[in-house]
Amino acid sequence: MAGDDSQFGFETLAIHAGQTPDHTTGAVVTPIFQTSTFSQSSVGVHNGYEYGRTGNPTRTALETCLAVLEASTFGRAFSSGMSAIDAVLRLLDPGDHVLIGNDVYGGTYRILSQVHARSGLAFDPVSLEDPADVAAALRPTTRMVWVESPSNPMLQIADIAALAELTHAHGALLVVDNTFATPYLQQPLLLGADIVVHSTTKYLGGHSDVVGGFVATTHQEVAERIAFLQNAVGAVPSPFDCFLVLRGIKTLAVRMERHCANAARVAEVLNVHPNVDRVYYPGLPEHRGHATAQAQMRGFGGMVSFTVRGGEARSLKVASSTSVFTLAESLGAVESLIEHPYRMTHASLADSMLAVDPSLLRLSVGLEDIDDLVADLRSALHTAFAD
Repeated sequence: MAGDDSQFGFETLAIHAGQTPDHTTGAVVTPIFQTSTFSQSSVGVHNGYEYGRTGNPTRTALETCLAVLEASTFGRAFSSGMSAIDAVLRLLDPGDHVLIGNDVYGGTYRILSQVHARSGLAFDPVSLEDPADVAAALRPTTRMVWVESPSNPMLQIADIAALAELTHAHGALLVVDNTFATPYLQQPLLLGADIVVHSTTKYLGGHSDVVGGFVATTHQEVAERIAFLQNAVGAVPSPFDCFLVLRGIKTLAVRMERHCANAARVAEVLNVHPNVDRVYYPGLPEHRGHATAQAQMRGFGGMVSFTVRGGEARSLKVASSTSVFTLAESLGAVESLIEHPYRMTHASLADSMLAVDPSLLRLSVGLEDIDDLVADLRSALHTAFAD
């Protein structure tokens, strides 16, 4: 594919950006360059690659493709979503302050509270749903505002454009974890964000067979520092992992359409079920962030959370009673998953002010037949209240 990327649609870019046929063999699919080092014609003279940690052609293809999809001029791939988050937090100095959402992935809270805080980084949680709350929480030392939208696991929606304006006026960086939305549903950099983070393990890979992360930015200074950290720390994905994520990205658009459609139907069914207390899904008109999500997203995503009447014991029974939904951590793949955040993905928050409601269940709604998914949830909810 040649020409200005802006003339092509998302689906075309997902299949072709950074993935021209191999110039040696003509292979249409980007090869897996499974090598740790590269020959040099003389000292310092090479074809752009020296050592596998520093760079690899398969990784370059992935980084180029994802950067284009996030409307970015720069992108770097990492060995996991957490290593990507760690690299971004390493942009800060001891004494700097970070604002995070009051609903945030447990791993993000853990690395802040148990790793970076030990090195002098300060952070505070705040509701990101109202920019006024964020403005009130800013300190003179605030250098970064960390956003998840939709958030994990309560699916809160933040007005990214409004937060970008507020953050920039304060002289800080706005970081958006775009894992739940993917660049197909939302492009935070076009809304004013400075940095975008992904766990490519999730929707981008899409098949529960790879672990990876990604960072995109349009700021040259930030880009150079992230590139340095990627090489210096060495938390890089293998060529095969990059190949798997690239393969997943090719079908991202069609998968996200089905994820969204199935999740919307699941949310509607749960919303009127007598054994369900409350449903969290931005596609529901009563969701607090519904209008904002409509304005800044192409669709409402494939994640649905809900609380079960009767508390934790009943929710645990529901989680263990499904047959199509698999009880497992992670999300964003073709198969549907159910999990209990309080005891699983968000266990690190249990003793904090951000502890998740023990009656909450989180669904990653997959691509199965929607009637089968609905029947499975109805059966599990019936079983949980049968005694």
